[in-house]
Amino acid sequence: MTRTDSPRLVGYAGLAAVGLMTGLVAGRVELVALAAPFALAAALGASLTRQPQITGTLTLDRERALEDEDVLATLELTGAEGAARVDVLLPLPDELTTRGGGNPVALRPDVERLELTLHCVRWGAFRVGPAIVRARDALGFHTWESELGAPRPLRVYPSVETMRALLEPLETQVYIGNQVARTRGDGIEFADIREWTPGDRVRRVNWRASARRGDLWVNEQHPERNTDIVLFLDTFSDVSLGPRGTLDLTVRAAASLAHRYLQRKDRVGVVSFGGFLSWLLPASGTRQLYRIVDSLLQMGIVLSFAAKNIDVLPPRTLPPRALVLALTPLLDARSTGALVALRARGFDLVVVEISPLPFVEPQRDELSGLSYRLWSLSRDAQRDQYERAGIPIVPWTEGEALDAVIEEVRTYRRHARPARA
Repeated sequence: MTRTDSPRLVGYAGLAAVGLMTGLVAGRVELVALAAPFALAAALGASLTRQPQITGTLTLDRERALEDEDVLATLELTGAEGAARVDVLLPLPDELTTRGGGNPVALRPDVERLELTLHCVRWGAFRVGPAIVRARDALGFHTWESELGAPRPLRVYPSVETMRALLEPLETQVYIGNQVARTRGDGIEFADIREWTPGDRVRRVNWRASARRGDLWVNEQHPERNTDIVLFLDTFSDVSLGPRGTLDLTVRAAASLAHRYLQRKDRVGVVSFGGFLSWLLPASGTRQLYRIVDSLLQMGIVLSFAAKNIDVLPPRTLPPRALVLALTPLLDARSTGALVALRARGFDLVVVEISPLPFVEPQRDELSGLSYRLWSLSRDAQRDQYERAGIPIVPWTEGEALDAVIEEVRTYRRHARPARA
């Protein structure tokens, strides 16, 4: 532990030294008598003090939690003998708080266990610890400080929205899933009937239709297939107001969509297209959900002025016939150009506009009002570019249900013929 002498001890020693030297030089006994208590206090403080050998371990009851949940942090202390008071501080990021506000905490030397309830305010990947321990002697002359416990990882996952409906892709893949394909094959969904041909199975014969028509007729079904979903996240820039912002909404929407599509046995991948480029190949299962959410927790805004297009992505990140759900705040033209090029290559693309308007402060003067209008015009130009390319774009504002956005896109796709590039 690092030892620090308190100003009180330094002051006592200084007064004693000055009083003794002055009394001896001037031959004044009363000055020596006045300095004697201070010298005695300094001597006792130095001789009776025993440095504590405090050690400890820091543990968390779990390493994964959801927003608005509590995590129990436990600090085991040993070797506090020789200290009259022990203060413990557990440094925490802004996204984590303690229930009751008990941080730092003053303990008696005989207390060997400290429990703190951490409340997860916002999603993120954190490292909790080490704890800072400060010990004092009985007279308050000496202070010892040290760090105890190795840092513990804690991942707080964003809360997901309950979604009743999902956006269906125009085409399915060849693997078995829960999505009814438009093609015909082995399945349980009735499609049509046709005349029997050699090689058809007997169980597919429609006996009622065959009896009416005098020939053998068989049923055709729609097979159940899975789909490939690619979440395309625009991370070039962010507009925030406090802890909330467009990046925060993007992460929440991506987590909700990935959770719901993976529940339906689809394959989901993620592409982070921004100053820092990252991707996760499409896959299915619970393990893929954890991979996606962990990658979302590490996502951030990296400033970059480099020109980027869709060619920087490996081909496997965007499988053919995949549904690409793009989440963008319409703040950077590079993402617009990449998505338009993606649509030109024939991908089924839907754009969800993460509206930054709730995080923009109102204009206070003429110059800021002019800047706001120019900014709105540039956003309208990007939106018009999507519409001219036949890409459905729907705005999503904080506080609005994600289900409403998905239903709006579904309505658009029911009444609009998909453009073939």
